[in-house]
Amino acid sequence: MTRRDRRPSAPSPRPLTGARLGEALIAGWRPLQRLDADGFAVLRSRGITRRAHSILALEAPQDEHALRAAVERVDSLVALAGEQPVHRVVEGVSPDGLDPLLAARGDRAVGGSEILELPLTGGLPRPHPSAVIATGALDPEWFEAAWHLAPREGDRARETMRDILAGTPSIQVRLPAGDEPDAAVGRAALVESGRETLVILTMIAVAPEHRRRGLGRALSGTLLALADVQGARRALLEVESDSTPARTLYRSLGFRRIGGYHYRVGTSPVDPA
Repeated sequence: MTRRDRRPSAPSPRPLTGARLGEALIAGWRPLQRLDADGFAVLRSRGITRRAHSILALEAPQDEHALRAAVERVDSLVALAGEQPVHRVVEGVSPDGLDPLLAARGDRAVGGSEILELPLTGGLPRPHPSAVIATGALDPEWFEAAWHLAPREGDRARETMRDILAGTPSIQVRLPAGDEPDAAVGRAALVESGRETLVILTMIAVAPEHRRRGLGRALSGTLLALADVQGARRALLEVESDSTPARTLYRSLGFRRIGGYHYRVGTSPVDPA
């Protein structure tokens, strides 16, 4: 009996919720610096990508007054760097009172996304035969291709993205199309969560001239198949709520929504004292 034959009979992994889900999201885009205070994780990455440069409540107080005091203390830490606070509000992770508290003081909501999950229980497609695959440490050639397809703006953005992506072992895939050797790229971060290995799909990018030709599906299927070989039992990904083509693709692959999040960006000065 093969390993793939045995997998479907294994018990389903327990639901990924609360602080365990929050830690998995952090590990997928590991920040350059992290400070934990009052049940919040303050993530710092030179201002590049909110996923790795924001504040996430993992075990914050539920009591309204205690929560308000904790938020003020955490925000003051960000103010010391001369920045406005950016909170990531995650369903099932952040305390229920956090979003109303931030909204009441005028923090604006931006960047709504869905969190999708797929159990890896067999029946996955085979890796694409033309895929160029790297595993473990960040592959320089993969990073060059990824930066070309999905560059970021900001001071030291290239260096910062390289450092963020190098922070977590991953599966990295490049796909050719026509005369373009790197028409599509994707990454699956390998994350340990308790006794379970899971993967978080990130940096899925296809060159504009090669979109709507099945490369996104082939790339995602290749990453999932390789994750299964690595022993992962489920995959996660984050997709923007208004990205209908991407959401449609991932739903067709079997992903289901397990949560969502948005950011609250501070609009008023914070006293660091």
